[in-house]
This record gives sequence, C-alpha cells and structure tokens, in this order.
Amino acid sequence: MTSDQEEPQQSLLSGRRLGMVGVGKIGEAILRGLIDSSRLPAAAIRGSVRREQSIARVRDSLGIAVGLSNSEAVRDADIVVLAVKPQIMGEVLTEIAPAIQPGALVISVAASVRLSRIERELGGERPVIRAMPNTPCLVGAGMTVLAPGRFAGDAGLAIARELFETCGEVAILAESHMDAVTGLSGSGPAYIYTVIESLAEAGVKVGIPRDAATLLSAQTVLGAARMVLDRKEHPALLRDGVTTPAGCTVDGLMELEEGKLRVTLLKAVVKATERAAQLSPEE
Repeated sequence: MTSDQEEPQQSLLSGRRLGMVGVGKIGEAILRGLIDSSRLPAAAIRGSVRREQSIARVRDSLGIAVGLSNSEAVRDADIVVLAVKPQIMGEVLTEIAPAIQPGALVISVAASVRLSRIERELGGERPVIRAMPNTPCLVGAGMTVLAPGRFAGDAGLAIARELFETCGEVAILAESHMDAVTGLSGSGPAYIYTVIESLAEAGVKVGIPRDAATLLSAQTVLGAARMVLDRKEHPALLRDGVTTPAGCTVDGLMELEEGKLRVTLLKAVVKATERAAQLSPEE
C-alpha cells in the first residue's frame, strides 16, 4: 500500500449481532442490504415473524435464523430493529423489554410511533432511534430519515446511518419533522408511480407501444432524479436546460401549469403529513 492510500474504514457493524422483530418486506430489504454489502453476515442476524409459513420464506431468502419468538430474536443482540406494524408495537415492546440486553441500540421503523413511547415502555436510558425508510429500499434505492432519541448519542446514530446506507440514502432530522418525512419520502413513491403511469399512458396515446412507453417514462424519471442528486443543482435550473426557446418542452410545461400539477403535488404532501400527525398523537 502506498503512503497516499487510505486504509479502508472499519465498519461500525463489524462483530455485532442484530435482532429484527418483524421480517416483512421492508425488514427483509434492510437485511438483504446488510448481508449483500458484507456489513453483517447472515450468521450474526436473528429475526422473528408472526406466521409459521413465513419462517421458510425468510430462511430460504436470507439464510438467517428465524422463528416466531420476538424475545428470542432480540436476546443477546447488540442492535434491535423493530419492523412491525404500529398497531402491535405496544404488545411487542411489552414482550421484548425483559429480553433486550442493557446498552443495545433499538431502531424502530414503525410509522407514527414516537420515540418517547418506545423509551418509556422499554425503560431505562435506552438508546433508541426512529427511522422512516421507503419502499425503494427493496431495490437498494431507498430514502431513510433517522431521528435520534434522548440517549442514542453520536455512536448510535453512526451505527444506524451505516445500517441504512446499505439500502439507499440517509438523512438525519429531528423527530418533529417525521410526520412531514412520512408525507414526502414515505408516501412519495406512490406519487411518482402515478406520474410514471400517466406519462406512459400519454405515450400510448401518441402511438408508442405500451411496454416501450413504460420504459421511457420510468427511465426518464430515474434519469432526472439522478441529475438532481449528482449535479446538486436546483431542479429549476435543470428544467431550464431542457426548455429551449419556442421548443416543445415549454408547451408541455404550460399544460402542467394549467393543470396545477405543482400545486397538486404540494397538496398531496401536506395532506399526507396531516394524516401522519393524526396517527401519531402527542404522547
């Protein structure tokens, strides 16, 4: 190794054991990212599922130890991930509280469940982090926002960041923003799927075969997003780069403005944020 080469950074996950309560779609996506990135071996992971028939699916897919007991999944784990539905979080916390070892980092991906509730029900100065991933984590292109609890500390936050970076981008915000995060990046893929579907239908309308129209639409959205992320320029500047004077694009943009696409998307995020707030009342 030459003197100007940097040594690879040690993974913060190395040597740790992870227990996941609720290995569903998002849970499996998170674990897949960890295993495929070699951040954690399958042998260091244990999970739980609610139904007997799910055990074989998870074992065959991920190669981890999995069972029906939530307590067994988290026992001896250094990192505990709660990937359960908000409606059953109360019973899950009651079940696992005696089994979680002192000092274990707890990460919740359950929408609308506040940090204060988890901290209170687990007891002690428990390091807890709330995470809001979205479904593109399933293809390694997710967006996850982390909100640290009172006792998480920089070390806990760094571990959580590395964990979720295996399936996409990560941002850190205060918990007060999490309802808005739910309305934007949590629900956002549904809005974009609607845009892709509409563009594809328009392509069919003007004579493009459906399969090709869907490909053109989806790749165009993917490419535009990549331009925003890679170039780090304001979307308006990138839009101006496509919009030539007296060209086709400006006519299309005029139709979008007349149809109030911009305002409609804004209202969608606001409404979803308001609904998320209703589902996560103040503790």
